[in-house]
Amino acid sequence: MAPDFELQDNNRDIIKLSSFRGQKIVVLCFYPKNHLFACPSKLVFKNAKSILAVYPNILASGAVLFAISVDTVEDQKKFVTEYSIPYLHLSDPKKITCKTYAGLNLAGLAKRSTFIINKGGMIAKIFRNIDVDSHGNEIVAALKNL
Repeated sequence: MAPDFELQDNNRDIIKLSSFRGQKIVVLCFYPKNHLFACPSKLVFKNAKSILAVYPNILASGAVLFAISVDTVEDQKKFVTEYSIPYLHLSDPKKITCKTYAGLNLAGLAKRSTFIINKGGMIAKIFRNIDVDSHGNEIVAALKNL
């Protein structure tokens, strides 16, 4: 069973994972941070572009997708606005949800990973070694297999 959580999204609304049980497949995409001054920052943008390219297919599968990092709500709002991202970004500055699901790297940031949670609330698929260029297609393929 997927551990429940409540996090604020980039619009300051509270998202509770268990509220989707019985209604939607949930895709949780964990990533380190929005704006880093090193290589991981470029990977965040590549991964977002990969997901944006197939986002209509993700929605068509009956899923909802959330991106989650340790960024503040303000940073999430800025990132979503700056890059016109249509899906919600959740803020986990206390790092509890990131640690529970993705684990934290040496810098205390979420490790890049994706969890697909079925309508029953069970974790159906975990991606740990993510190829940021093709990850959107990997998500769509996994959703088709549910």
